[in-house]
Amino acid sequence: MSGRRGTDRAPRAAASPGDGPAAGATSLPAVDPAELQRLLANRHADPHRVLGAHPATVAGTAGVVIRALHPDATAAELVMLGSPPQAMESVAHGLFGAFVPGASLPMPYRLRFHFADGSTWERDDPYRFLPTLGEMDLYLFNEGKHRELWHKLGAHPRTVAGVEGTAFAVWAPSARRVSVVGEFCGWDGRLYPMRQLGRSGVYELFVPGVGDGALYKFEILTREGGLRLKADPFARRMERPPATASVVVGESHHAWGDAEWMQARRAADPLRSPMAIYEAHLGSWAQVPEEGDRPLTYREIAPRLARHAREFGFTHVELMPVAEHPYGGSWGYQVTGYYAPTARYGTPDDFRYLVDTLHQAGLGVLLDWVPAHFPKDDFALRRFDGSALFEHEDPRLGEQPDWGTLIFNYGRPEVRNFLVANALYWMQEFHVDGLRVDAVAAMLYLDYSRKPGEWLRNRYGGRENLEAVAFLRELNEAVLREQPGCIMVAEESTAWPGVTRPVAEGGLGFTFKWNMGWMHDTLAYFATDPLYRSHHQGQLTFSMVYEYSEHFINPLSHDEVVHLKRSLLEKMPGDDWQRFANLRLLMTYLYTRPGKKLLFMGSELAPRGEWNHDASLDWHLAQQPPHAQFGDYLRELGLLYGETPAFWRRDPDPEGFAWIDVADEANSVLSYVRRDGDDHVIVVLNLTPVPHEDYRIGAPQAGAYVRLLSSDDEQFGGSGWGTPARVVTEHSPFHGHAQSMRLRLPPLGALVLAPEVAAEPHP
Repeated sequence: MSGRRGTDRAPRAAASPGDGPAAGATSLPAVDPAELQRLLANRHADPHRVLGAHPATVAGTAGVVIRALHPDATAAELVMLGSPPQAMESVAHGLFGAFVPGASLPMPYRLRFHFADGSTWERDDPYRFLPTLGEMDLYLFNEGKHRELWHKLGAHPRTVAGVEGTAFAVWAPSARRVSVVGEFCGWDGRLYPMRQLGRSGVYELFVPGVGDGALYKFEILTREGGLRLKADPFARRMERPPATASVVVGESHHAWGDAEWMQARRAADPLRSPMAIYEAHLGSWAQVPEEGDRPLTYREIAPRLARHAREFGFTHVELMPVAEHPYGGSWGYQVTGYYAPTARYGTPDDFRYLVDTLHQAGLGVLLDWVPAHFPKDDFALRRFDGSALFEHEDPRLGEQPDWGTLIFNYGRPEVRNFLVANALYWMQEFHVDGLRVDAVAAMLYLDYSRKPGEWLRNRYGGRENLEAVAFLRELNEAVLREQPGCIMVAEESTAWPGVTRPVAEGGLGFTFKWNMGWMHDTLAYFATDPLYRSHHQGQLTFSMVYEYSEHFINPLSHDEVVHLKRSLLEKMPGDDWQRFANLRLLMTYLYTRPGKKLLFMGSELAPRGEWNHDASLDWHLAQQPPHAQFGDYLRELGLLYGETPAFWRRDPDPEGFAWIDVADEANSVLSYVRRDGDDHVIVVLNLTPVPHEDYRIGAPQAGAYVRLLSSDDEQFGGSGWGTPARVVTEHSPFHGHAQSMRLRLPPLGALVLAPEVAAEPHP
């Protein structure tokens, strides 16, 4: 039998005290009436004070008194090894006790409850075990400094005093009572009330017999007398949505094979390494039409995604949020299970397999991470213990109007600890290589997307969220110190200074910042008819004015191909040929300018439609011209980027980039050089459909240059306008250089040139 029968998960009213102590129960030590009243009313914050085993003296004899509670039981027995069962006395309605003379603590025993229908339930007593959290754990948590908090709070299968079970712990400081409920007790909040550990606000209970795979939640009695049924904030596994229970999960059984990757990560310098990021949404990357268009599992997608990303020269895969979320249409950005990889695609170990596979293929793994806000779903963090625990009480601080969500209270140490530990958790437990922090601008400003009167100023009268700033600095410092080689990326769209400056120098401490200004200006330029581009060339060149103020990633993300913004291809002007030519130009500019690169999945297919999170990518386009030829070009461009250090090694240094000619607005031609020490590469962009037969540019050095890539080649869907594969400079000064070269510029075409290297003689 499993406690109160049935599987109803709805909160139930607290039990009444019943009829009080039973007549004749005089052989046991008395229980304080107030304690008994709270226990029987299911309002006791520390049931261990009454239940379990306690030293006692009865009629001058020392021993142990044991009390057990089951409101539906008619009788109970104490079961001890080597002794016959001992009937327990009825102390009160559902409360039973027994005295064992001569016994001492600790002592093993079990309980057997009898019910009116003749059934029984025998189990170990959860109230005979010591707390599973130590004083130092509680102190560090309340200070906001417990860096491995996921090992302590939540649900953890373990063996205590030779008994297998699960240790549950949850933070609910305003609760009057917390019970762990689940299938193992018929979701009955009367059976497993937890104990509050001092003034920490943490409730704890070790429940014998509960193990891996068990469903559970916490039933919380609020100060106002209401019941809340909550998923575990630290659950490391959740039911598959729309179900919302937490799932007990034991230690990982995954055997990692990425030791070489992890060792190299510690010494990596991401600022001076190639970084081309493939942003992916797991649910819509590919689906299985034979099985109702279900998404691929973590294990199914792993080898295919790794092979595909490597084929196009990507160095990293960035996964849109994989932490558990109830609504698929949020794309994962409304998180309810911060410590649980979504069950839509498999188990936590299945997710480890995905990361491991990508690492072994030479690909880094980044996660979208959402500490800016959380949804109002009542089973999750919202008013967790009846109070504004994770959020602010005042909606002017605690509500995010744009998304209808709640904002974390970054000034509360335990909330900061929840988030900082969560970032470290993904890096340590799942070997993730970095986080892209969503909506940083919404965190930094108290008036973000608010009208006058809808926000509160900080203590200095300003609009900056000082607590969020302190949190972000603490977060980035913790990652830098404890997970060397991991990167932190800010999605930040304002002019906040020093986003990627070290904390010690007054910055926020991120590794990279998304260059949203570059993205907006560049897409606006490429959407302009080439006839008018001569008046808008500054949209392409202005970003270089502030290029070295931060360490940037240039993103063409999912946000740019949804909500009627059109696909990248459909943003391009002109007929179909011109659209594809423009798109090849855009990709060339992205890959060859300073800054790291990010492309949303499907860009390689050049789809005509926007991204649909409910449908698979249009993989058939990879076999259809001109989409196939565009994919061929992006593949060549990605591989060239990775093989050419001049495109990435000097990204942080102004010396790594120089304009050759930025002023030819009349022809809408741009040319620039990328450098890596003595090596360099020249890029020329002709941004109109007008070819140029004899176009002169300055050359950094004398001699021959070879064409590394032309976006106009016929194999890529271009016109094949006949750009020479080799060009020799002339001693004719131009553009500030002592020599120059004459080029044939193809229409809407890009050329990538490099100095010819003399072949070494064969021995």
